[in-house]
Amino acid sequence: MAFMVTPLYAGLLGLMLLVLSALVSRQRLRHKVSIGDGDVPSVRAAMRVQANFVEYVPLALILLVLLELSRHSLYVLHALGIALVLGRALHAYGLTKRPGGRSFGRGVGILLTWITILVASVLLIVAAIGRMAVA
Repeated sequence: MAFMVTPLYAGLLGLMLLVLSALVSRQRLRHKVSIGDGDVPSVRAAMRVQANFVEYVPLALILLVLLELSRHSLYVLHALGIALVLGRALHAYGLTKRPGGRSFGRGVGILLTWITILVASVLLIVAAIGRMAVA
């Protein structure tokens, strides 16, 4: 089976991770911090944005590829992929603009990410139970 949907979102999210990584490097260079955050709030914020991305995106992509393997609707796959990309972009923007504080982007971004993981997880559980009942 050729994957048609997940590679698109994996590619977009891969590029997003590179941008976030570059932002960490830029902050470290600007503040002459070679390891860690140097107790500099802007370096710490950039690192948290990147780390949060890395904490959520791999599982979300695994769930997306499993849904694609399970032959779920392309509309569902795209809706989840778009929600994930949008959520991660909003979260990164919100946390970058208001490090350590509340922001619309941060709140909506994490909510979209959680909803993506929740919906994908439930769909996979339902599909697995349905297949076990038939077997």
